[in-house]
Amino acid sequence: MTFLTYLISGISLGSVYAIIALGYTMVYGIAKMLNFAHGDVIMVGAYIAYCVMSYLGLSPIVSVIAAMIVCTLLGIIIERLAYKPLRSAASLAVLITAIGVSYFLQNSALLIWGSATKIFPTVVAGDGVSLFGGQVRITAVALTTILTCVVIMIALTMFIKMTKIGKAMRAVSEDKGAAQLMGINVNGTISVTFAIGSALAAIAGVLLCSAYPNLMPTTGSLPGIKAFTAAVFGGIGSIPGAMLGGILLGIIEIFAKAYISTQLSDAIVFAVLIIVLLVKPTGLLGKQIHEKV
Repeated sequence: MTFLTYLISGISLGSVYAIIALGYTMVYGIAKMLNFAHGDVIMVGAYIAYCVMSYLGLSPIVSVIAAMIVCTLLGIIIERLAYKPLRSAASLAVLITAIGVSYFLQNSALLIWGSATKIFPTVVAGDGVSLFGGQVRITAVALTTILTCVVIMIALTMFIKMTKIGKAMRAVSEDKGAAQLMGINVNGTISVTFAIGSALAAIAGVLLCSAYPNLMPTTGSLPGIKAFTAAVFGGIGSIPGAMLGGILLGIIEIFAKAYISTQLSDAIVFAVLIIVLLVKPTGLLGKQIHEKV
């Protein structure tokens, strides 16, 4: 039963990685850029939720909504100020700008909230679910995290396939020039993509800090890198790939901590990624793209 407990913990952690990875993979799939500031948006979302619950005394649901609103606006502002002027620039310039935005958000958070460890309030209340006569217990946080990931995955897939904005996203992803000629607002579509990704980052930040209350104030750094790894693992640009990569990465990390070493778990995670990319460079569900030159 210990194995099953670890498996559930891995799926729960992987679900958080998957939600974060969706933001990475959407931005890359549509704007063809790597938004390395995405991990720090997670941090901002967690802090906003923390402030709403701790200082204002409002409910967890209100705190999550507030975090989503702030992170959505933050994502749009970052895209408009930092990335939009570099739409036609070289990829290296965009990459350096993304790293700069990441450092700006990190240092701004340090100035506003300080570096002292903060305990994140309880967001999900409840005793969870017990299985096999109490031998296996799924906490309320783990259950909520897994269900949230599944709901987000289904809703996002339906949104992209069935809505007008979703069709515009797919068109921009295929060919920005052709999409613009067909009357699609490319800049607006990319802004919507950043907004959705940032809102998901806020949810992921709250869920992550709910599961690991002592993680603050460095919420976004390492989890953001791991979620990016999950996106690449599953096939960056693929929404199902982001979910698969995130869950597999979470399972690998938990089992590495349980059966090998807590100190080496991160190294094992990245080693598995290297092996996968050597065998299949596009990731597990990524598609090989052939370009004419």
